[in-house]
Amino acid sequence: MDARNPETSDSGPRNAPAEAARGTARDAAHDTDVLVVGAGPTGLLLAGDLAEAGLDVTLLERRPGKISNLTRALVVHARTLEQLDARGLADELVAGGHPLASLRLFGGATVDASRLRSRFPFVLVTPQFEVERLLERRARRAGVAFRPESEVLGLDQDAGGMTVRFRTPEGLGSLRAAYTVGTDGVRSTIREAIGQPFPGKSVIRSLLLADVRLAREPESPFVVSAGGDAFALISSFGDGWYRVIGWSRDHQADDDAPAGLDEIRDITRRALGSDYGMHDARWISRFHSDERQAPQYRVGRVFLAGDAAHVHSPAGGQGMNTGLQDAANLSWKLAAVLRGHAPESLLDSYQTERHPVGRAVLRSSGALVRLALLPSVPGRVARALAASLLKHLRPLSGRAIRAISGLDIAYPAAPGAHRLAGHRAPDVRLADGSRLYEVLRQGRFVLITPADEPGSVLPADDRTVTVHWHGARRTAVLVRPDGYVAWATDATAPAERARALRTALAHWTGAEPGDGGPISTALTPPGHAADTPAGR
Repeated sequence: MDARNPETSDSGPRNAPAEAARGTARDAAHDTDVLVVGAGPTGLLLAGDLAEAGLDVTLLERRPGKISNLTRALVVHARTLEQLDARGLADELVAGGHPLASLRLFGGATVDASRLRSRFPFVLVTPQFEVERLLERRARRAGVAFRPESEVLGLDQDAGGMTVRFRTPEGLGSLRAAYTVGTDGVRSTIREAIGQPFPGKSVIRSLLLADVRLAREPESPFVVSAGGDAFALISSFGDGWYRVIGWSRDHQADDDAPAGLDEIRDITRRALGSDYGMHDARWISRFHSDERQAPQYRVGRVFLAGDAAHVHSPAGGQGMNTGLQDAANLSWKLAAVLRGHAPESLLDSYQTERHPVGRAVLRSSGALVRLALLPSVPGRVARALAASLLKHLRPLSGRAIRAISGLDIAYPAAPGAHRLAGHRAPDVRLADGSRLYEVLRQGRFVLITPADEPGSVLPADDRTVTVHWHGARRTAVLVRPDGYVAWATDATAPAERARALRTALAHWTGAEPGDGGPISTALTPPGHAADTPAGR
């Protein structure tokens, strides 16, 4: 294998539309446009997005090129399913998983997902490797160059690009790229290479994980509870195997201490009242759970996403979901910059928008796990009270499930922006019978207008898809490729409306209506202009 030529790797057939667009971005001095390090869910989604945008993408992975079935993530939330829907993957994932109308948290506390205003009003129980399987297939079809068994040793960056050095079984190699994204997990080599600390602490020690078979099927594909001084969770993989997670206050051992099936049986009986006849463990491991976050998600030409940027307790099942949404936020921005449609300063908004989200997830998941594991009698009373409030107060339960599902995430808009700016765009029905998230599969901005909007003010370039409302709504809305509202107006005066639309299209897509030409110099960084989101 030629270490400096990604085309010699086994990357599968090129995607024809992406291949047609390829060559418009990559500098001749670069081996690849973007180097993604880490082939977990976050890296796979990011790489696939960039390749579908016509960029040259290489993905380095330390492990052999095989998806492991020994994974920790178990649930996919509604907002992540919407992001996968915008890539044509959600329906297949849902078909192979277990949709749950409610999610049990602790002490009998449940949150009702069936009332979510989404095409996916449920929590999907499915193992991480199923998500990876779909994302890898998409990335290979789009033309991502995969390089398994490639261990990153270091990197150097300068004004014109960056060089990443790595080791493979064949020897040492290097690749030069315009940008690198570290999606290489908690022990990120990329994070260390750019000198980013990972401040935080361990919140739970001696968690046990096991994949087992059960003699008796649990009452639900996802069972979780805390009882006495023990906590346990059982989730079905759908193929006869079950993932079990257990913790006992009475046995706090180091990660490398022996772990056996008898120990996890005992924990499960204490927390759930039964071990369901578990047997034939194919894998048992002991680990600890940290709460940590990198201060900066961007250092020069290097970005961090997923567990390389933030890690938190498993409570709420938000880890993989947060990483996938990091990737969806960053991918369209990198594509816009590399294709000359936006200034490099657009990339700063990744930190502005996603770092607060990561911080919020750390806080909420940490609060859940601390509440679930309170040892004192007053603590258990507080836990029971919280569970009762969640069960009986619908507004509180609704807020909780919207936060856990990711549907309430919004990015800040500057003063004077429309009330919709920065918020998630719902999957509205359009005049031709299609849905918004079907249109977002094209990877472009989507402008939604009334059917009688004058054609002279509509975009004539290939950066925006124009569609029309189903119904009489008059608001014009510009939706970002990641499904968040970039801009909107309720103006009715023709001249005012046309001027606002031209300004918005120039700012967000770098082209004016009717001319299709680049006007990137008119763009300003998000957060500095009236209709620009940066972190609500």
